[in-house]
Amino acid sequence: MVVHPALGHPRGTVVNAVLHHLGRGPLQDDLRPGIVHRLDKDTTGLLVVAKHPEAHERMAALFKERAVEKIYLAVTKGVPKPQKGTIDTLFGRHPTDRKRFSSKVRDGKRAVTHYEVQASFQVAAHVRVRLDTGRTHQIRVHFSDLGHPLVGDEMYGRKKGEGVLAGFARPALHAHRLSFVHPFTGVELRLEAVVPEDLQALLRALAGA
Repeated sequence: MVVHPALGHPRGTVVNAVLHHLGRGPLQDDLRPGIVHRLDKDTTGLLVVAKHPEAHERMAALFKERAVEKIYLAVTKGVPKPQKGTIDTLFGRHPTDRKRFSSKVRDGKRAVTHYEVQASFQVAAHVRVRLDTGRTHQIRVHFSDLGHPLVGDEMYGRKKGEGVLAGFARPALHAHRLSFVHPFTGVELRLEAVVPEDLQALLRALAGA
């Protein structure tokens, strides 16, 4: 789902769903109910939504202070080398395509991605990713610029996958775990989202290939 309503996506977004859940009317221009961070439309997994403004402010501060552990699972084309490492780059708009982002820029914000290969296959790898920063498309861009774009990522993959990879129709990325201290109770929370069936099926197919 798209997180925020935008041109071309006025309905069917996470914000619309939150408003419906709360029994609120149509979205107003200045209303962004509870959305603390965002995921790309085709990324599955966990999203934090605050119930009131003070909760939103405190959760946003945790993200800004990098006090939230963010773990993603991804499937890359080919196997990254080394199989465990950190990608630490500048990050910004692509110099020629404004819809895309790039880590090969002269000026930009810092982006830090830690990764470790969980399983390697003939044509792909199952990778665990931990983010220090949360730039738009960060994981997709970092692995693409490393030479191992995510399976199914037509924007950054440059060409469609073949064989087992050909049928996967979205970037193979799942926001698996969020860990943080609850901003009111002080209780440490560790939240996990079950890996979706399409990603599980892809991993089973790769293991059997």
